[in-house]
Amino acid sequence: MSGENSSADGEQRVWDVVVVGAGPAGASAAYAAAVTGRRVLLLEKAELPRYKTCGGGIIGPSRDALPPGFELPFRDRVHAVTFSLNGRFTRTRRSRQMLFGLINRPEFDQRLVEHAQKAGAEVRTGVTVSRVEQHGSVVPDRRTVAVVLQGGETILARAVVGADGSASRIGAHVGVKLDQVDLGLEAEIPVPETVAEDWAGRVLIDWGPIPGSYGWVFPKGDTLTVGVISARGEGAATKRYLEDFIARLGLAGFEPSVSSGHLTRCRAEDSPLSRGRVLVCGDAAGLLEPWTREGISFALRSGRLAGEWAVRVAEAHDAVDARRQALNYAFAIKAGLGTEMSVGRRMLKMFERRPGLFHAALTGFRPSWNAFKDITQGVASLAELVRSNPMADRVLALLDRRAAEVVEDEKATPDAKDAEDAVTS
Repeated sequence: MSGENSSADGEQRVWDVVVVGAGPAGASAAYAAAVTGRRVLLLEKAELPRYKTCGGGIIGPSRDALPPGFELPFRDRVHAVTFSLNGRFTRTRRSRQMLFGLINRPEFDQRLVEHAQKAGAEVRTGVTVSRVEQHGSVVPDRRTVAVVLQGGETILARAVVGADGSASRIGAHVGVKLDQVDLGLEAEIPVPETVAEDWAGRVLIDWGPIPGSYGWVFPKGDTLTVGVISARGEGAATKRYLEDFIARLGLAGFEPSVSSGHLTRCRAEDSPLSRGRVLVCGDAAGLLEPWTREGISFALRSGRLAGEWAVRVAEAHDAVDARRQALNYAFAIKAGLGTEMSVGRRMLKMFERRPGLFHAALTGFRPSWNAFKDITQGVASLAELVRSNPMADRVLALLDRRAAEVVEDEKATPDAKDAEDAVTS
């Protein structure tokens, strides 16, 4: 896959939109911009398809954000969820309608890129972006952004979208600020047909032993995707949790085909989403659900918005208009995904304190299970459910206050203070 960077007369070509990163966010941005007829270049440092550490769950909001005509390459369709509390109090809940589907990321991402290409985007793989510049000798005018590749090649664009993952160089240029970093560990475990049949159509969610942690088993035909996630700084405990989790499931005797790990990063609420003619989306912007750390739907939705607004930025004739369009993009993100993240932060704080309460609600309280189904099926978002249910909002507010009181009490307790000093010294 390649795209030329010079016109026929030898002058350097200026792209309308350059997108950095060909994951779900970048491919969605490239598609959204290219479908308008603009000149779009999608850059990816890896060769496609490539592996990505990810559970691969496609919930309703992800499905609804896909390009028209996109066929999801489902490996399984989930109709049942088994919940457990660190291996105990196991209960399975079922739904007649599919809750969500499971995909393998290499295949899914490749198809998204192909859709962007069909819309007119050009793709270059195996290239690494070292930096972007909006001023200086390599930038011919104020309407242009220079994308500088390793090796020195410069690509010019009217707008740039950064979708280059959670360690984003474009995000660093924009000044993205993060306030939550988590470590995810995952194993792809091939299993015999008899084991695969036991898991078909059912996932497991285990609320883990580390505050805010949980584990999952996602069946994908002859392979089980098994993973855990918890706050960064608990690396040894997180690794031990995954090992114990796999052993508890009776899967320790099967050799993983892939073992991997990655960091997920959530943006701070005041973190910027743009700088000049450069926008960020998906993991590069720190956009994901803080409680579940679900990121595919956030990537698809923010990528689509970034592509649409990048076209407007590219058409802006001066810095003031470009800034106005970039701010409109930020407003669109904050009004939707930002609201969902705010509710997710509150849920995570409560989950860290009372995982048993969440387990009891989902396994024994029908309205909670119905809310879970509505979210996974795309009927409503977590934020919409809270807004439409005054009682839920009051419960959240009450639990917020109780969590804050617990924190204050712990700070006032000498033993807790001594323990904190021991950790930080």
